[in-house]
Amino acid sequence: MAAPALKDLPKVAETLKSQLESFDTEKLKNANTQEKIILPTAEDVAAEKTQKSLFAGIESFNPSKLKHTETQEKNPLPDKEAIEKEKEKNDFIAGIENFDSKKLKHTETCEKNPLPTKEIIEEEKRG
Repeated sequence: MAAPALKDLPKVAETLKSQLESFDTEKLKNANTQEKIILPTAEDVAAEKTQKSLFAGIESFNPSKLKHTETQEKNPLPDKEAIEKEKEKNDFIAGIENFDSKKLKHTETCEKNPLPTKEIIEEEKRG
């Protein structure tokens, strides 16, 4: 890769150029740099080794060693009788909810339990 030509380089403003040229590095404060490389702890290394051994075990697993099993269904579907009973119940409830009261005939109420007369009340008081 060749260096760019002088004409291709960006132009710097004269004021900035003069400031950069007159800058005194002696005015900078001295600072110590510290590299902080954090090494993994023994627990991290052990956890990673355990994880790698688990992955290796999964990758090398042979599914042909598995035994065939029969699955038993523990939540069977309801039988036909239960379905019919539930359907009858739902139809009955739907019939009640959708009942048309306009189809009823008008009736007159007749009271069959009349009040006792004064004579009957007097007899009960005596007896």
